[in-house]
Amino acid sequence: MEGNVTVPPDFESFVNTHGAAVFGYLWRLLRDPADAEDCLQETYLRAYKAYGRLDGHANPTAWLYRIATNTARTHLRRRSRAASRTAELDPERLPGGDGPPELAARRQALAAVAGAVEALPYQQRAALILRKYQGLSYSEMAAALDCTEAAARANVYQALKKLRAELAGQYEPV
Repeated sequence: MEGNVTVPPDFESFVNTHGAAVFGYLWRLLRDPADAEDCLQETYLRAYKAYGRLDGHANPTAWLYRIATNTARTHLRRRSRAASRTAELDPERLPGGDGPPELAARRQALAAVAGAVEALPYQQRAALILRKYQGLSYSEMAAALDCTEAAARANVYQALKKLRAELAGQYEPV
């Protein structure tokens, strides 16, 4: 029964330790701060309910990212495709839009990269974000994504390959 969940006192410390990183991961996946906050709350609710069963888990951080990944995946399934684009980077709306031309070029490049990352298949996008932004090892990624280490590596490789192909020649590196 859910009412009888016994949570060790270190759960709050666990949440405080990982809160910002998990929020950043969810924000990058969902591209909307309000959705990321909702999913973060849902992630911690699920983690709270299951925390008592964490004893002996090889990697609590990967366990938490797995919950966050599944929460985000569920959220994305519920959200319409049009609504998923609410946080697109519009170079015209970024602060300092009246800057020098090279700054405008950087903004356009950033928007192109963000759009290309968003267009990746979910598993590849999640793997790329976990590796490049969250700094997880391939073994941690495998646990978080519920796949093998080889699959985690392959997802990152395929994501980078698709990004390079998508962005080739679109902008000059600055």
